[in-house]
Amino acid sequence: MKSIEELKALRAKAQENVTLRKEDGTCRIVVGMATCGIAAGARPVLLKFVEEVKARGLNNVMVSQSGCLGMCALEPMVQVFMPDQEKVTYCKVHPEMVSRIITEHIVNGKPVTEYTYGAYVKE
Repeated sequence: MKSIEELKALRAKAQENVTLRKEDGTCRIVVGMATCGIAAGARPVLLKFVEEVKARGLNNVMVSQSGCLGMCALEPMVQVFMPDQEKVTYCKVHPEMVSRIITEHIVNGKPVTEYTYGAYVKE
């Protein structure tokens, strides 16, 4: 940083990214980003969720990250919290799955059951 203007520009850019994570959203998407999640590929999943939410202009959706979700063998894991609904946990999520989760669950309110924890418990 060589000037206050550079600092202000950097702050403005950071604020733009933080807007996607605001708490006043009606839906919250949480990606497990502990060491196990990152090793399994959670970082590209998180980035894909942020990209999809931004591209679709879903202002009522907050994307965030958490630590370990407790089931390392099922990472990358994503939890979706919709108002007045039970939490849905998606397992072994890959970036290619994100668009379908956004379309079917976040936009249309119907979880993608074959990607959920319940599908893995039955195996």
